[in-house]
Amino acid sequence: MLQQTQVTAVISYYQRFLDRFPDLKGLAAAPLDDVLALWSGLGYYSRARNLHRAAQAVVVQYGGKFPQTLDAIMELPGIGRSTAAAILVFAFGKRSAILDGNVKRVLARICGIAGYPGETAVATQLWQQAEALLPKTGLRPYTQGLMDLGATLCTRSKPRCAECPVQKLCVAFRTKRVAELPTRKPRKALPQRRTMMLVLQRAGEILLEKRPATGIWGGMWSFPEEDADVDVVNACARRYGAAVILKEPLPVIAHGFTHFKLDILPQPAMVSVWPQRAEEPGRLWITPEDALRAAVPTPVRGIIEQLMVSRR
Repeated sequence: MLQQTQVTAVISYYQRFLDRFPDLKGLAAAPLDDVLALWSGLGYYSRARNLHRAAQAVVVQYGGKFPQTLDAIMELPGIGRSTAAAILVFAFGKRSAILDGNVKRVLARICGIAGYPGETAVATQLWQQAEALLPKTGLRPYTQGLMDLGATLCTRSKPRCAECPVQKLCVAFRTKRVAELPTRKPRKALPQRRTMMLVLQRAGEILLEKRPATGIWGGMWSFPEEDADVDVVNACARRYGAAVILKEPLPVIAHGFTHFKLDILPQPAMVSVWPQRAEEPGRLWITPEDALRAAVPTPVRGIIEQLMVSRR
């Protein structure tokens, strides 16, 4: 959960997740919809799908006993080298080097390593330093301290160098390059996309459709989508054989992904005719209140909440 999400945002999710899935076997046996529902709001939903798949792999391949070698752990879905090493250190007390975002920043400054850490050559240097600096004992406090140093003192902006316990060892501090290291990622303009979400309503319920297992919001429930400039009435007739009456569009939602920006145009419509043939697996008529408890992406949750407010 802490990958790409701040600690303060994670705590309540983490507690609810452990209440529902107290052990690995319980997680492996759970429906994916339940896992995604508890993840809803954290974003990057591939993490939840991979966590679920990894739990199932451990049960099937290792009889429910978590593997204890770096290579075996890295073979599990969604687990890279640094995460695998952290598991080895904290769960099993084994000697292994981590290199998360905070640690990359700390090592880049202490060792004076220039260049963007995402580049292979720079990452190789950082891994070499991470391995070389590993102590022979006290792996858990060392690893935790390294992460905490990056999270609390050696921050990206406004680092508190005066309080840093390794200030005298820091090349960046001595050479007045703290603000320059690590080198920032080269900026690229993100492409802009637009989509329309059909907010179809009938008898106090809304229509949700299950998205494909892979891709954006994979496996989650969402409003049907069409091109932003589509004729909604014709689209509903073509797609479902349904007749609809359009309502006032809801405000555009701007949503950002890693590789592009998305403008979502929510278009509410009341369904006056809905043929039986339109009832297919993967489509769900559900009350807004129940939909908020389902596995829905954050923008869809926002649209549902707008609907509920407008009804009051």
